[in-house]
Amino acid sequence: MGVVLSTVTPPFSVAELDMGKRAMERAGSEPKLIFPGLAGFYASVADLWYPMIRIAAGSFLFVHGWGKLAAGQFTIAPTLAKYGIEPSGPLGYVVVFNETIGALCVLLGLGTRFFAAAIAIEMAVIAFVAKRPLGFGQMELFLLTGIVFFAIALRGGGPYSLDRKIGTEL
Repeated sequence: MGVVLSTVTPPFSVAELDMGKRAMERAGSEPKLIFPGLAGFYASVADLWYPMIRIAAGSFLFVHGWGKLAAGQFTIAPTLAKYGIEPSGPLGYVVVFNETIGALCVLLGLGTRFFAAAIAIEMAVIAFVAKRPLGFGQMELFLLTGIVFFAIALRGGGPYSLDRKIGTEL
């Protein structure tokens, strides 16, 4: 018996691969500016978008956390228990910690991945455990906030962060 060699056909032809490469190049290129005179300005502020989002998200959450801190953990525990989130006492401290210390750390870009992930998990629990029975209208703000903090956790501190200054991140 002889060995039969068969030719394997690649899943894409060379022409199709070339066409895909050109499409990726077009997709990766920047669109043409309507006002080309702004190109220098856009280039000079291109790295500011991420710190703006990180700082805004951290500071907005900190305002909510500060209110909880001022009111005391004892106002949060009954709310957690009402929604069936147990053990409500210790988790009340976690919520206050995430929304104050965690939010400040995200704002400053210190331990960004850890704190942003913890906050994203908190927002997911609020959305899917506490607010889900009340409908999407009650969930959407927590979902959006959770997605923003999840994206921050994926990106890390980024430019203009203490993580970058220290040279270490999670």
